[in-house]
Amino acid sequence: MQTMFSGDGPLRKESIVMAWVLLIIAGLLEVVWALLLKQSAGFSKPLPTVGFLLTLILSMVLLSQAIKMLPVGTAYAIWTGIGAVGTAIVGMLWLGESRDILKLISLVMLIGGIVGLRLTSNH
Repeated sequence: MQTMFSGDGPLRKESIVMAWVLLIIAGLLEVVWALLLKQSAGFSKPLPTVGFLLTLILSMVLLSQAIKMLPVGTAYAIWTGIGAVGTAIVGMLWLGESRDILKLISLVMLIGGIVGLRLTSNH
């Protein structure tokens, strides 16, 4: 059975590019839902709680679409990496979290790992 993802032609390459775009958006949405989770104060505030649930669901849906084309291990690691790094950066820039040198070095290492996973992926 042929799917829109089968074959080696332009449609397959476009599908892979789209999968990477969906994965990046899903990772950015992970940052949003993590921040809304904090803002929900243990699900006691309705608006941030609803926002958390909506962005969580959308992030998962996009991740599930991306792993149709991408290796699940690579995609999941990149998704969580984008979420972790993005949330840490937002925390440092806007929420007053610490910016000590070990934390910054660790974030650079995470970013290096994300880039390395992307560069070594054959998709």
